[in-house]
Amino acid sequence: MKSGPIAGFKAYDMRGRVPSELNEDVAYRVGRAYADFVQPRRVIVGRDIRLTSEELSRALEQGLLDSGVDVYDVGLCGTEVVYFATFSGKMDGGVMVTASHNPPDYNGMKFVREGSRPISGDNGLQDIRRIAEAARFGTPARIGERYAMDVMPAYIEHLLSYVDKSKLKPLKVVVHAGNGGAGLIVDKLAPFLPFEFIKVDHEPDGSFPNGVPNPMLVANHRAPVEALHAHHADLAVSWDGDYDRCFLFDQRGEFIEGYYIVGLLAESFLRRYPGATIVHDPRLTWNTLDIVKSHGGRAVQSKSGHAFIKQRMREVDGVYGGEMSAHHYFREFSYCDSGMIPWLLVTQLMCESGRRLSELVGERIRRFPASGEINRRVPDGAATIEQVLASYRPKALSEDLTDGVSLEFDAWRFNLRTSNTEPLIRLNVESRGDSALMRERTAELLELIGGEPG
Repeated sequence: MKSGPIAGFKAYDMRGRVPSELNEDVAYRVGRAYADFVQPRRVIVGRDIRLTSEELSRALEQGLLDSGVDVYDVGLCGTEVVYFATFSGKMDGGVMVTASHNPPDYNGMKFVREGSRPISGDNGLQDIRRIAEAARFGTPARIGERYAMDVMPAYIEHLLSYVDKSKLKPLKVVVHAGNGGAGLIVDKLAPFLPFEFIKVDHEPDGSFPNGVPNPMLVANHRAPVEALHAHHADLAVSWDGDYDRCFLFDQRGEFIEGYYIVGLLAESFLRRYPGATIVHDPRLTWNTLDIVKSHGGRAVQSKSGHAFIKQRMREVDGVYGGEMSAHHYFREFSYCDSGMIPWLLVTQLMCESGRRLSELVGERIRRFPASGEINRRVPDGAATIEQVLASYRPKALSEDLTDGVSLEFDAWRFNLRTSNTEPLIRLNVESRGDSALMRERTAELLELIGGEPG
């Protein structure tokens, strides 16, 4: 074991190329450092389907064991399974070995403490980095023990608790796992649901023969949409590699922006829990605010990013939280995000209402048309934002600095922020029922921002 810099620590997790930035030595040191910082007795460890995940998880576990920590290995799974195992088993923490939607030669880790509370950059992640880099670890009184733990039956039961199976009707659902881990969970859910599943790139394969599972890439929409049309399905669902996000397509093959799914789920939870609190991010807001107000709920804004959303939800006891980036958070899931719960809820809404997904979101899209998030690579993000503000601030009705800057005008608004994880600037624009105005203002802003597509 050696000391030295570790390059892969980001704002919310650790990610890097294998083996130059992340290897077994680094994973071992991170395990020791996590134990030193968190001081846990029992820790959950899970891993995704990447070809290097098993060797890295073994090294991580050895670091924990050598620190006197008992390890409960939940095996091949998605990030939310580690969350579930940690909070449901009343463990002291959890680590998921995953690089989600990054290229095949990457891997990484996500960390939580008790109750699946996130460990992020300003909340312990940099402390773990410093300890791991120094590689000066104490000698524990004992060596930890390793246990294999099967949480799947309890996890599947928990997922099914979000729907009333008696109200579900036969639907034809395209499921696009992208050769990530989601297919394994669909197979376990299928016997309990009256749906016909059309499976696309279903088998887990860490070599990603059909491309990296990243549904944000337009090129990755082709496979689920083609299957949807070929089978005349009711909707399609795509996931990223560790299935903590899900993306939906309606029966026409139209991609539904995550923003409108936030509104749909907020309405669903307010019908179940009248007057409840809904947490949302600042990038696109008017649709969510309108829905929450009209259903008697309370809307609370949070800075974007899972660590901030989860903290805010705990502070205000939010029943549901949603980000337009397709992260959805649930109080009964220990305020954590899940990529499985949202599509289950949407299918129930379709069954109960008798309406297609396009009908459930169509009116909201017309009332609050949005640009979707547009990324630009610019030399200096802060300077670019100041340049935009100089042009638009004098005419704005209000300004909000919760995350980047949001300016509101009478009939339109925008949010502009620098990325927390990449050298990009991100733009979102929406209007009140005027698609032409939204497109016009978006084009104006992009011309002023300049840069290259990111």
